Amino acid sequence: MRSLKFVVYREGKYYVSQCLNADVASFGKTIDEAVSNLKDAVELYLRDEPARVAFQDIAEAMIGEATVHA
Repeated sequence: MRSLKFVVYREGKYYVSQCLNADVASFGKTIDEAVSNLKDAVELYLRDEPARVAFQDIAEAMIGEATVHA
């Protein structure tokens, strides 16, 4: 069993869920659906090639927002 860290944000009419431990993302019409779909996607990701997948354990996570001059 592995602990996932993820972020959820709204994009148009959907919620996007993005895993911070691995390069996996999903979406749904609700936050709960987006998170559930992400869990399913990560399980499939880890099941496909468990020896070759990149999964990084993350102890702490923080979401921030900043402005850049671009």
